[in-house]
Amino acid sequence: MRKTKWFDFRSFFYNPSSTSSMKPRPIAAYSFVPFSPFAMLDPTILTLGGIVLGIAIIERILERWGAIDLVDQFAKVMRFILPVTFYSALIYFFAIFIF
Repeated sequence: MRKTKWFDFRSFFYNPSSTSSMKPRPIAAYSFVPFSPFAMLDPTILTLGGIVLGIAIIERILERWGAIDLVDQFAKVMRFILPVTFYSALIYFFAIFIF
């Protein structure tokens, strides 16, 4: 019959090991996170935002001039274009600026 060896819990867990399993590396690690509020100043995103803003301003001007038919046509087109543009810009932003 084999003899059972007993370990004291405190000496087993709190006794530091004489040899370390990991060797220290002399290389300094830098964390580079490219996300900042200035990342939204990307020319592609600014161009898309400017185009959408320009169309909205043109729509307001046409509404003041009384060209309601043209405003309705713009509204029908923009109802499709605005969500597509927004989600495309969002996908582009997350694809280019990887976190």
